Amino acid sequence: MLELYQWELSQYSEKVRLILDYKGLEYRKIEVTPGIGQIELFRLTGQRQVPVLKDGNRYIVDSTEIAKYVDAKYPERPLIPQNPKQKALTLLIEEWADESIGIKGRKALFAAISQNQNFRKSLLPTSTPDIFRNLVEGVPSDILTVLGLGVGYSPDVVKAAIADLKQDLEALTLLLTDSPYLTGDEPTLADLAVAGLSILLKFPEGAYLDLPASLRGQGVPSIANNPDYQLFFEWRDRLYAQFRKPLIGASPAGSAPTSIQID
Repeated sequence: MLELYQWELSQYSEKVRLILDYKGLEYRKIEVTPGIGQIELFRLTGQRQVPVLKDGNRYIVDSTEIAKYVDAKYPERPLIPQNPKQKALTLLIEEWADESIGIKGRKALFAAISQNQNFRKSLLPTSTPDIFRNLVEGVPSDILTVLGLGVGYSPDVVKAAIADLKQDLEALTLLLTDSPYLTGDEPTLADLAVAGLSILLKFPEGAYLDLPASLRGQGVPSIANNPDYQLFFEWRDRLYAQFRKPLIGASPAGSAPTSIQID
């Protein structure tokens, strides 16, 4: 069985999970603990970032490379169209989504986490012990602002990211106005990338992530509840209903992640 080294709330990991589910491939999720788990991942693969897909003795790193690998090895339900124009558009949108929605989505979610203590606590996976939940909930918002500054997430940076994301979502909504998918009548890598990477803007309505049920459909306030983007998120949730395996009652592909073991 394929093994996916991941973080449950990594939007790039979710992009790969959606791709694997779309392909109908069985896989086991291995949760990489930040810090010590990344050391073990580096020992195995030569790099510390997730997602990483293991297929037999081979490790494939980076969500885009994973997508290309599984499409070549498991050609049923192709991700990349054969038509040259559709192929070019698919690859352009996928690359753009990685650099725009993927990166800016983290900055936008930081604003929601820093402003809402209950939201901050609820974002922890359901398996997190209560003592750690209470600790995280009690961290003052101004401390989180300082931490945000340390990684470049100043208020101005977050505000700019949200403004850019709104423009992106407006464009995506226009593309979907008279089309079932972003590049035509069938889903492609472009659709799966955009949908998976958008989870930090608004979590899917279904039970697809290891999060409390109260967070389903929640996200960045100025985006998740904005009626201008309702069409986009309805499209995204339909895509999930069609192809994403839910956690409850699913095969091992949809089960809760296993923590990485350190030798």
